[in-house]
Amino acid sequence: MAFRLQARPSFTDRSVQGMARHGGRDPQQLEALIGRILSYTHRMLPFPPVSADGDLCILFDADGGGVDRLSRLPDTLLCDIVSRLPIKDAARTAVLSRRWSPIWRAAPLVLVDTHLLPAGDDEIPIDLDHAHSDAVAAAVSRILVAHPGPFRCVRITCCYMEEDRARVERWLKLVASKGVQELFLINRPLPLTLDKHLPATFSAGFTLSINTLFFSMTALTRLYLSFWRFPDTAALPRHADFPCLRELGLCSTVIDSGELEFVLARSPVLEILNIEGHMLPELRLRIISQSLRCVQIHGSMVDSITIVDARRLERLLLGFRTNQDSCCKIKITHAPALSLFGEIELGKDELQVGNTIIKAGTMVNPSGMLLAVTILDLHVRFGVRNDCKMLPTILRCFPNMETLHIHSKKTTESTGRLSIKFWKESGAIKCVTSSISMLQVHDFRGDRIELAFLKFFIESAQMLKVLVIVYANGCFSSRDEANSKVKALFAGRRATQSCKVMVCESRYSEGGSHWHFEEGSDFSFDDPFGSIGCSSFGLSQWSV
Repeated sequence: MAFRLQARPSFTDRSVQGMARHGGRDPQQLEALIGRILSYTHRMLPFPPVSADGDLCILFDADGGGVDRLSRLPDTLLCDIVSRLPIKDAARTAVLSRRWSPIWRAAPLVLVDTHLLPAGDDEIPIDLDHAHSDAVAAAVSRILVAHPGPFRCVRITCCYMEEDRARVERWLKLVASKGVQELFLINRPLPLTLDKHLPATFSAGFTLSINTLFFSMTALTRLYLSFWRFPDTAALPRHADFPCLRELGLCSTVIDSGELEFVLARSPVLEILNIEGHMLPELRLRIISQSLRCVQIHGSMVDSITIVDARRLERLLLGFRTNQDSCCKIKITHAPALSLFGEIELGKDELQVGNTIIKAGTMVNPSGMLLAVTILDLHVRFGVRNDCKMLPTILRCFPNMETLHIHSKKTTESTGRLSIKFWKESGAIKCVTSSISMLQVHDFRGDRIELAFLKFFIESAQMLKVLVIVYANGCFSSRDEANSKVKALFAGRRATQSCKVMVCESRYSEGGSHWHFEEGSDFSFDDPFGSIGCSSFGLSQWSV
C-alpha cells in the first residue's frame, strides 16, 4: 500500500486558519506540519488485513455451462472468503442469491473505512474535507449497528473524532460488545496545540470512559491508537486488563510513562510494542514483561529506556529520536534473549548493561556484555574523536555478533588524522576477529577516517563473508569512483580469504532509511536493518 503526501495539502477548515492566525504562524506552514505528522503516522501503520484490490470471482465450469461452483463451498469457507473482501463488496454478496444472503452477516467483519471513500482504495488521505469524513463516519455507524459481529478488524482513519465524542463512544461500545479482535483508531489530528505541536486531547471524563471501554474488549489482540490522550489510569478498576492483546501501537499518542507501564502490566500476552511520535513529556520507558518479544520506538522524544526484566525480548529497535541534542539512557538489566539491537547513537546514547556503564576505554567484563545479540546497528560520527574512541568499547559488549550495521553520520567536526594505527592500537575485538560474517556500511562517503576503520576491519575480520557499502546519494561523481575506493581496501594482507562485496548508491538524498513497524516486528524477517535502500541502478558486486 502506498501512502501519498500531497505537494500542497489544502486544509480549508476555518478553525485551522484561525489557529494559525492566533498562534502567529503561516497557515501554509501549519498545513505542512499537519501533513508531515499524518504522513509519518500513516507510514508506520501495518497494512490492513483486507485490500481494495480484493475481488470476488465466481468460478464456472470450464465448458461454459454457467454452474456456480463457488456457492457449493461450505458456509465456513464462504464466510472466510467474504471476510477478506472490501466492506462494500462483502455487503454486496448478500444480494447474489438466497444461498449468499446470510453469509455476510455471519462472516467476521473487516471494516476499513478508506474503502468507504469515493476512491475506495487502501490509501489513507492526508487531506480530507469534512463532507467526506462525515459521510464515512455515518457509514461506519450504520455498519457497526447492522452487523451482528464478530468484528475481526475495525480500522477507522478518516474521522475527526474530537468533533463527536458521543459517536466515538457508541462505536467503542458496539465493537466491544461484538468481540472486536483488531482495532485501529487513527484520529484526524485537528486542532493542534500550536506551542507544543500536541495532538487533540479529550476531556478527562470522556477519556476515562473510553479507557474503560478499551479494557472491556476481552477479545482484542491488536490495538493501534493515534492522536489520542490517555487519562490517569489510577481510577480504573484493579481487574482491568487486556487478556488477549498481543500487539500495541501508540502513534502520536499522549501518554505518561507511568500509564504506559500500567498498560504493560495489564497485558499478560503482549508481544509487540510500537511507539511513534511520542513528544511530551519525554518518554521514560520501563519494561517489566514476561511476554514482550519486540519493542520499536521511532520519531519520539526519548529520555530513557530501562529493560528491568524481559526474558523473552528478542528485538529492541530504536529509530530516529527527535530530541537530538540530549542523551538517551539505555539500561539493560535482564534481557537474555535479546538478539537484535539498534539503533545506538555513539556520543549521544548512554548504554548500561547490568551495573556497567559503557564508556570509551571501559574494560568490559562478561557482566557488561549482551551475549545473545547477533545483529547490531550503530550510528557513528567518524568525524568526532569521542565516537571513534567509543566504537571499540561498544563492539566488545557484543562478543557473539554476526551482523553489524554502521551508519556513517555526517558531521562538521574534525578528529584530525586517525589512521589505521589508531584502530590497531585499540586492541583485538572478539566479535570482529571471530564472529562477524556481514558488515553493512550505510551513508559511506569515502572519508579518510572511514577508510582507515574499514581497512582495519577487513584485515581483522577472519569470518567476514559479505561486505555491503551503501554510499551517500550524490557523494561520488561516478560508480567507478566509489568502487575504486572500496577495492583499494582489499589491497595487501587481509584476514578474510573469501568475501562478497556489494557497492551501491543510497536512494535517499539525505541518506538514512525509511522505517516500517511491520518489517521490524516480522519475526520471519531475520534482519529488518538489512533493507539497504539502494537505488534501482548502480549496484556493483564482486568477490575477493
